[in-house]
Amino acid sequence: MEERVYIFDTTLRDGEQTPGVSLNTEEKLGIARQLARLNVDVIEAGFPVASPGDFDAVQTIAREVKGPVICALARANKNDIDRAAEALKPAERKRIHTFIATSDIHLKYKLKKSREEVLKLAVEAVKYAKQYTDDVEFSAEDASRSDLNFLCDVLEAAIEAGATVINIPDTVGYAVPAEFGEFIRAIRQRVKKIDQVVLSVHCHNDLGLAVSNSLAAVQAGANQVEVAVNGLGERAGNAALEEIVMALYTKQNFFNRKTGIRYQEIYRTSRMVSSLAGVQVQPNKAVVGKNAFLHESGIHQDGVLKERTTYEIMNPELIGASRDNIVLGKHSGRHALRERLAELGYNLKEEELDKAFARFKELADRKKEVTDLDIEALVKNEIRISGDLYQLAYLQFYSGTNIIPTATVGLKRNGQTFEEAACGDGPVDAAFHAIDKILGAHHIALDDYNLSAITGGKDALGEVTVRVRYQDRYFIGRGVSTDVVEASVKAYLNAVNIVIQEVGEDAL
Repeated sequence: MEERVYIFDTTLRDGEQTPGVSLNTEEKLGIARQLARLNVDVIEAGFPVASPGDFDAVQTIAREVKGPVICALARANKNDIDRAAEALKPAERKRIHTFIATSDIHLKYKLKKSREEVLKLAVEAVKYAKQYTDDVEFSAEDASRSDLNFLCDVLEAAIEAGATVINIPDTVGYAVPAEFGEFIRAIRQRVKKIDQVVLSVHCHNDLGLAVSNSLAAVQAGANQVEVAVNGLGERAGNAALEEIVMALYTKQNFFNRKTGIRYQEIYRTSRMVSSLAGVQVQPNKAVVGKNAFLHESGIHQDGVLKERTTYEIMNPELIGASRDNIVLGKHSGRHALRERLAELGYNLKEEELDKAFARFKELADRKKEVTDLDIEALVKNEIRISGDLYQLAYLQFYSGTNIIPTATVGLKRNGQTFEEAACGDGPVDAAFHAIDKILGAHHIALDDYNLSAITGGKDALGEVTVRVRYQDRYFIGRGVSTDVVEASVKAYLNAVNIVIQEVGEDAL
C-alpha cells in the first residue's frame, strides 16, 4: 500500500523571500486560492510578525481559503506566536510553525545562546503555541549542520512538549542526497516517539540538490516535504513543488508514495506564480519550463510522433500544459469567452467579464489566433490594473536611427486626463520619463526590466515585467500588449500605481 507524502507549500512565505519579490494581499490570496485548487495539504501563508502587510495577508487567507491547513511562521518567542495565532483565528484548519536554530554556528554567532538555553526556548515555544492550536510544527533551523546528539535531544523535547510535526531543514543547502538520507534515518532511529508525529524536510537549493535531498529524505521515511512553486525562495531557492510531485508520480513504483495533488493544476499554478512574482521560469526548467516538452532533434520528433513515450516520461496534458492552444478569434462571442475562461479556472463577475471581453476583441483584431495563454495573460492583466489610480489613456512615440526618441503619454484619473511629453534613449525610456513628469515620480528608479513573448508568431502577445525601487523597497509591475512599447508603459505605470497605493502619492 502506498504511503502518503504531505505537500507543505511555502511559496507565500519562503518563496516571497526571493530577492526582488513582493506580493500584496490580493496577489497572495489569488495564489492561495490556486494552491487550494492544486490541493496542497498545507499553505504557509506568511510570517505575521514581519510586517502589518504580512499579518493582513495571513489573516485574509485564513478567512477566505478553505481546504488546506493554513500555517503561519513564528520564532520561538511569545510575541511572534501571539501574532501568528491572531492572524490564524479565522482559519477552519490552522497550524503554528515555530522555529529556532540548533547548529553551533547559529548558536554562537546569531543567537549567542547556549545549547541548554535553546532547548528550553524550543520547549516553551511549542507549549505556548499549543494554547492556540493542537497542530504545532517545530523546526530546528540549520538542522543539517547541527550536532546530531543535541539535535535529537531538542526534537525529542519538542515532541514531549506537544509538537505534531517535526521539520528538519537543510537551511543553507549544504547536504548531499546520500548524506541527508542517512541523517533522516538516524533521526528516525534515535528520537523517541518520532513515529507518532509527521516528519518533515525543508531543503534549499544552494548546490542544486534541494529536490534530490528531499526525495532522499522521503526514501528514508520523511512524510512531509516543504516546497515552493517554481523553486522560489531565499538565495538559490527551495525544492520545487512541481518537480517533487512529478518525481513521486512518475517513479511511483520506486518511491511507493502518493500525494493528494491535482496534477492538471500544476502548469496553471506555475504560470500564475511566475506572473505575480515577476520571476520568469527558465525555458529548460524541469516540468513547467516552456521547453520541457519540446523536441528539436529529428530523431526525437520521429520517435514522439510514432509513440509519445519514446522521448516523454510525462504527458504534458497531465499537468495542464495542453498543446492544443488555438481557441478563439475575432468572431467569437461573449458566451464563448466566458466558457473558455471557466475552463481555464476564471469565474469573473459581470463587470470584470465586460472589461475582459472588450480587451479580447481588441486583441483579436490585432491577432489572427488568440490562444489560451493570450487569454490568461489578458485576464490577469485586466484584473491587476483594474484598481490602479492612474490608467493609460493614450500613447504616442517617435523614434528612428537619426531621431531623438520622444513619447507623449496621456493618463486618466477620475475622468480627468493628464498629458506630458519627454525624450529618452528610446521610446520606452521616453515614455517612462513622461509618466514621471505627470506623477512627479522622480524618486522611483527602474531596477529590472523583462520582456517575454507569451506565444509565438509575429503577432505574439508580449508581457513586460518591471521592478522599480522606491527608497529601500521594491515593487513589481506588469503589462501585456501586442505592442512592446505599450506593454512596457502599462507595466511601469502599474508599478508606479502600486508604489502610490503603498506609500501615498504625497511621498513621491
